[in-house]
Amino acid sequence: MTVRFRPLDPLADAELIHPWVTHPKAAFWMMQGAKLQDVEREYMAIAANPHHDVFIGLVDDEPAVLMERYDPRHVELVGLYEPRPGDVGMHFLVAPTDTPVHGFTRLVITAVMRELFDDPATARVVVEPDVRNTAVHALNAAVGFVPEREIRKPEKDALLSFCTREQFDAAVGAAL
Repeated sequence: MTVRFRPLDPLADAELIHPWVTHPKAAFWMMQGAKLQDVEREYMAIAANPHHDVFIGLVDDEPAVLMERYDPRHVELVGLYEPRPGDVGMHFLVAPTDTPVHGFTRLVITAVMRELFDDPATARVVVEPDVRNTAVHALNAAVGFVPEREIRKPEKDALLSFCTREQFDAAVGAAL
């Protein structure tokens, strides 16, 4: 399977991602009950933010992933930790499916991390998933993330975790 990313177009892609972000399996995305217009507004706001980007991940040319990249000095984690040069924040969501493929989500998070580390300015990826999201904690650990501590955000209690390029390489067994 090949994975590539393209920028999300908030208006053109809202109908595509609306069922993804509102699906019961996307509860930690915190958009349950959002209407199509809410999704358009949310992603228009992200598109307007110079410190936050959103991408659609295409797996074998089929849209299957939503990936956000952000600068934690300006978005999400302001005042919650001491950012280092080269820190990049990340969120990802796999589209719901009726036919799950074993190992698919691991393939996706590996591709997301490769995409982020393809930028030589990225030294470390930062994530802050909900402390209750044990599935994503296991995925994060599989690609090299190390939890630092729990933090309280306005919308959740989160597990602040970091992954350097070296930790990623060691975890996935392949240098970038």
